[in-house]
Amino acid sequence: MKILHTSDWHLGRTLCNKKRYAEFATFLEWLADTMEREFIEVLLIAGDIFDTTVPSHRAQELYYRFLCRIAASSCRHVVIIAGNHDSPTFLNAPRDLLRALDVHIIGHATTPIEEEVIVLTDRQQQPELIVCAVPYLRDRDIRQVEAGESAAAKDQKLLDGIRQHYASVAQSAEQKQKQSNRSLPIVAMGHVFTAGGKTHDGDGVRELYVGSLAHVTSGIFPEIFDYVALGHLHVPQSVGGIDRIRYSGSPLAMGFGEAKQQKSVTLVALTPRTPPVVQLVPVPSFQKLERVSGDFDTLCNALRELVQTDISIWVEVIYNGTTAIGDLQVQLDMVVAGSKVEILRIKNQRNLSHSLTPTIPYETLDDLSIDEVFLRCLVQHGIAEDEHPSLQRTYQEAVASLYDTPNE
Repeated sequence: MKILHTSDWHLGRTLCNKKRYAEFATFLEWLADTMEREFIEVLLIAGDIFDTTVPSHRAQELYYRFLCRIAASSCRHVVIIAGNHDSPTFLNAPRDLLRALDVHIIGHATTPIEEEVIVLTDRQQQPELIVCAVPYLRDRDIRQVEAGESAAAKDQKLLDGIRQHYASVAQSAEQKQKQSNRSLPIVAMGHVFTAGGKTHDGDGVRELYVGSLAHVTSGIFPEIFDYVALGHLHVPQSVGGIDRIRYSGSPLAMGFGEAKQQKSVTLVALTPRTPPVVQLVPVPSFQKLERVSGDFDTLCNALRELVQTDISIWVEVIYNGTTAIGDLQVQLDMVVAGSKVEILRIKNQRNLSHSLTPTIPYETLDDLSIDEVFLRCLVQHGIAEDEHPSLQRTYQEAVASLYDTPNE
């Protein structure tokens, strides 16, 4: 059996207020083509289908059009679980209708828990695969809050709750396997943050439980699972070096920190009584992202090189030169003017490591006026003296505008 594992689409996500629907549409078309080419029989989507709990109409259209195309393909089943970005209610709303298309959706932890254990059948309606479709487990799903409990006790309860949940679905899956009288492979799904998991700056991945750093280990997944398809982390990776427990990663770069990362989906071949064969299928880049950093000359040279490629590139610029440049954005925009290169963000990190320190013993900020603080900052950041007057005037105008009373 050939399974394709993907997650973290984040349909509807923007980058620096730039809409990305064209990228999402091209990815979903590529994914459908790939599934047809590889004769994929089961598609597993491990959460964060949408970027928000109230997805836009365009994001919804992309989702439903894709599911309709897959329903008409050689793929027999689609199993979808909710991630922490998804609305369980929204995902579950069309569940009964989509089940007629062999699309199985688990939006939230179920009661009884056996409803999360799905037996998939072949074209002759014979059982062929068991999927433990565990969605993102919310705090209330897995622990009871007690007054005065410590952070350590809370974390331990979260971990124990997640472990018990997977143990319960594994037990149910084993029972269903025995009832079938067949050696059915068992696959688990989840949307969790594992200990030691790799993340990238700006990828939007956040802790799953407020006020907690509880990260699960590979040990919470029972050995009965032939493969574990995870979502939440955007970097493709195995968990604890175990190749059968994997994150597929996000198919698109969610931020400039992922610009150099090769995205992929995971193809899994399952054969009874043998370990799964796992293959990463590279996802093409549908919109090139670049992050350039340096002083002004370095930035200009890097941007000119990007312009020469004559392809659409979105750029994040990080300026860390020593000279204060008031019209930095204007000058850099001139370098890329008329080209397919677009600067989406400029970060001015000039001398950010400096901090204001006292010049006399026991001096505090209360001893200085706001003008003195600003002047002290100019000196400590190495701003040339001839630039001080104009910068001070600009600063004073900015401060004065804060106290201006708007006309009634």
